Amino acid sequence: MELSAPQQRRVPGDLAMWCFILAELAVFGVFFLAYAWARRQQPALFAAGQGGLELGLPTLNTLLLLAGSAAILAALSAFSAGRQRAGRRWLALTLLAGGGFLALKGYELVGKAVQGITLSSNEFWMFYLSLTVFHFLHVVLGMVIVAAVWWLARDGRYQPGAMDEVETAAAYWHMVDLVWLLLFALVYVAR
Repeated sequence: MELSAPQQRRVPGDLAMWCFILAELAVFGVFFLAYAWARRQQPALFAAGQGGLELGLPTLNTLLLLAGSAAILAALSAFSAGRQRAGRRWLALTLLAGGGFLALKGYELVGKAVQGITLSSNEFWMFYLSLTVFHFLHVVLGMVIVAAVWWLARDGRYQPGAMDEVETAAAYWHMVDLVWLLLFALVYVAR
């Protein structure tokens, strides 16, 4: 009986992106720790600020990002099965979910600006705006990455065993999703 060689494990996607993801998670982690520390120092201020936040749009945004994550996983599955058109459609749905997130978050941020809320309003609003705008920019970058993969997929480039770019885009998108779930829980839900 002949033994088969053990399968070699590999990190999906590009290693440089994983380093970038870890660095971004560290930055957000420091931001979240600073938020938690400031919240502990000024609980009444943070409670009042959170009381001015609606949960409807952020909850819908959470669902949109989760839908984008599901769609990019479906794209990976489709490309793995050699189904190019389906893979591109799933990537397009990821972009649609991301665009919906940006539209709703932009609407929310404009509403805060119209109310006169700025980075200097108080410490809660400084954290709220800094965290949500920083995350907003990460969603934009995620959409640029997914759009590039969608564009490159038009010639059938992604096949089983040759999907590094799709895996890289998925890893980044999931990081953006994870950060939002933490931000949503910390800033919007935890009272």
